Formats: sequence, C-alpha cells, structure tokens
Amino acid sequence: ERSLRLRRWYELMLENKEELARIITAENGKPLKEAQGEILYSASFLEWFAEEARRVYGDVIPASAKDRRILALKQPVGVAAIITPWNFPSAMITRKVGAALAAGCTVVVKPAEDTPLSALALGELANQAGIPAGVYNVVPCSRQQTPAVGEVLCTDPLVAKISFTGSTATGKILLKHAAGTVKRVSMELGGHAPFIVFDSANVDCAVAGALASKYRNSGQTCVCTNRFLVQKGIHDEFVEKFAKAIERELHVGSGFDAKTTQGPLINEKAVEKVERHINDAVSQGASIVTGGKRHSLGKNFFEPTLLSNVSTKMLCTQEETFGPLAPVIKFDTEAEAIAIANAANVGLAGYFYSQDPAQIWRVAEQLEVGMVGVNEGIISSVESPFGGVKQSGLGREGSKYGIDEYLEIKYVCFGGL
Repeated sequence: ERSLRLRRWYELMLENKEELARIITAENGKPLKEAQGEILYSASFLEWFAEEARRVYGDVIPASAKDRRILALKQPVGVAAIITPWNFPSAMITRKVGAALAAGCTVVVKPAEDTPLSALALGELANQAGIPAGVYNVVPCSRQQTPAVGEVLCTDPLVAKISFTGSTATGKILLKHAAGTVKRVSMELGGHAPFIVFDSANVDCAVAGALASKYRNSGQTCVCTNRFLVQKGIHDEFVEKFAKAIERELHVGSGFDAKTTQGPLINEKAVEKVERHINDAVSQGASIVTGGKRHSLGKNFFEPTLLSNVSTKMLCTQEETFGPLAPVIKFDTEAEAIAIANAANVGLAGYFYSQDPAQIWRVAEQLEVGMVGVNEGIISSVESPFGGVKQSGLGREGSKYGIDEYLEIKYVCFGGL
C-alpha cells in the first residue's frame, strides 16, 4: 500500500510539474528550466522509493546451536523530523520523505523559512495521492522561530529520527540537541568541492564540466565546485576558455525569463559573502578575469565571476562561497593537488578531469569526499548514494542505501526448537 501511494504521489508531481516548478522559481529565483529539472529529479525519488518499499528484506541467519533459529527483521524507526534547505526546496524533501514513508515512518517536515510553499504544495499532492492525514506533516515557520522549532524537533522524545540538509554549523547544533535522547541522525552538511584539472585532461570537456558544476543555481548548491585546481601545463588555456564560456553561455536575469541561466542569489547576505570573498582575494593578489561585481538588475543579482592567481590563503579557498565565484589555483604535481583538495575539514563532493587511467584510480581513491565526479561535473542521481565524509555529514540518501536510514534491525532468537 505504501508503494502504491508513493507511486501515485510521483504521478501527481509529473501531472503538476509546471506549477511546481514555477513555485520554486518564485520562491528562490532559480531559473525556470532548472526548477523544471528539480521537479523531475524530486519526483524520481518518490518513484524510486515506491519500488524500494517492497524490497525491505530481512535475513534468516544460520545458528550455531541446533535448537535455535535466528532472524533479523527490519522495522521503521518511527517519527522522522525532516529539516530541509531553500536551494532545493522540493528535491531535498522527497529524497528524505520518500525513503521514510517507504520504510513505514511518518514525517514532520520543517522547510526552510525562505521556501515553505514547495513543501506545502507537496503536501496538497500527498493528500490527493491518498497518503493518510498525519503521515506527511509540514511546519513552516519564520526565521526568528527556526531555532526554537528545530530544538523541539530534535529534543522531543516522540521523534525517533532527524534528517537535516544545511550548513555544518547548524548541523552541529542539531546533533547536540539530538544527543539528549540519542536519536538516529542523518546529516548532509556543507561542502567545499575541489575541481582538479590535470595536464592529461581534455580541456574543452573540463570547461564544460566546470561551467555546469560551478554555476548551477548561481553557485548555490552543496556540491558546487568551490575551488578549481588546474595543473600548470594547461592552466592558461583552461582559464582563457573558461572565461569565454562564462561570457558566452551565462545570462543573468529573472528566473522566469527563458534565456536566463543565472537567477538572483537568495538574499543580500549571500551577495555580501561573495563580495567579501572577492575583495579578500583581490587584496591578496588575485586577478578578476571576468565578472566581479553586483549586476545592474538589482541588489541580489551578481555577475558570474572568475578569479586567477588565487592562493590557498584566501577566504574563497577556505570557506564555502555559495555563490557564482570560481577561484583558480595553479598547481605543479598530482600530490600537491591531492594535498590542497584534502586540506578541508569537510568532504562532500569532488571532481577531477584526467585521461590517464592509473591517475584516475589513484585520485578517485585518495580524494577525501563522499562523491567523486571523474570527467563529469554533474553527479547527482536517484540511484546513487548521496552524502559526505568528515564534517560534511552522516549517512547516505537516495540509492538502495537510502531507506536503511529509516529502519532499525531487530534480532529475533527462537529457542527451544
């Protein structure tokens, strides 16, 4: 029954995909084409977990004693509190809720204060799909109330599980709250993704991947590249071609304008962070290759920016920018690139371009991240386990592993047989 209800919810999302996409663009400024892509991606998690709901298999384990039988059962953890961000206001909900409902849990969703309407629209479709009242619950709240609501969800003993996507700083606060009642937690936290281009790379492919990875949603995704590391042999060629691609293919504008690829940033605070990172880099010797300032369209619009002559001492290579800023660091050796990439205390995604098979194996295994894109700038998919290492989080979402986050394993021993 859970499978059928999730499947119907998926179908209703597809039937209403245009309206759902327009809600996203209205809420967070994402270009409509990207918003349409998010709705399809979002719906795919409901389809995937509708299928996984029927595959929650336990085990019969051979026992060492002849008069015993050992079973391992999988059961839902219980009420799951789902706390989601504004940058993917639909997909971050279905990736969690699809798994939770498939496992047999009920959910309380607290959407980001900037984007509550997408969560409520999903709730309307959940009702139409026949998901019972009280199974999918939405608690929108103001920015002022967010810390208090988050604390209640993390401390209430009726909540068995917390799943959060957002900043590492907020994740640490929620972990502390959840510790009091030893709740199960999943955390998908901040990233600081390196994008390494080796001398052996196909430069044109690397530029295309860089453009897609960096500037999707105006640089406001957890898996966006934050640091470009380019080997000295092809550095100048890459920077020149990247700058031309930015100027040729990226268009700043209203999310509802068909030719727009770069919408506004979420708020003025986000713009100020981009400016701070650029000013800091330039003061330490970085060069602005293209962009570098607010766009004439309005205070939340910013020009796609490329910096060269960047060092690891600059803020933009130490903090996650979460905006349309691409800083390029020149490196000499593979070992140097790996050392720079792994110097961060987070590790969500990482990317590199190389056509050397031995190097591909070495670097893929040595990068301290949860997800690696090899000659590929866009890596998210419903079939793939999404998550990070170090301070980028706990657990995995999507894939065949995603449902396990909402299940407990119960061992049952039959004796006296």
